[in-house]
Amino acid sequence: MMCLFFCKELYLLCLLAEIVPLLFQVCTGAKSEEQSKVAARKFARIVMKVGFPVKFQDFKIQNIVGCCDVKFPVRLEGISHSHFAFSNYEPEVFPGLVYRMKQPKVVLLIFASGKIVITGAKARDETYAAFENIYAVLNGVQEGPNLNCS
Repeated sequence: MMCLFFCKELYLLCLLAEIVPLLFQVCTGAKSEEQSKVAARKFARIVMKVGFPVKFQDFKIQNIVGCCDVKFPVRLEGISHSHFAFSNYEPEVFPGLVYRMKQPKVVLLIFASGKIVITGAKARDETYAAFENIYAVLNGVQEGPNLNCS
């Protein structure tokens, strides 16, 4: 986006868009790459109709975020100890384990409930590959049945 403005009506029309003046547009909340591009084009058209010069060029996906649930509880301490070079777990600061995967280069937020957030991917395939890589690790530290039942 090549324009500098702040317009309340425009903001209300496009709640999922963010404008960085004179630089670029950020689109969040789309469920697919194509949906993201369509939303960015629609936003550019709205800005044009308001009367600002806009060039829609160099569209690219910078970050894909995915989430999933492995449907079993995970021992975060186990991952933290066995994968200390890639993980950071400080339950006093944040309830999830931060796992920085090297290949593909993504960051995973893993929670004890088994829920995972994958962020930093440039393509959808990277999120799938990251999940496949971490799933084997999670199976190794899966919490067993609670034997301390009363």
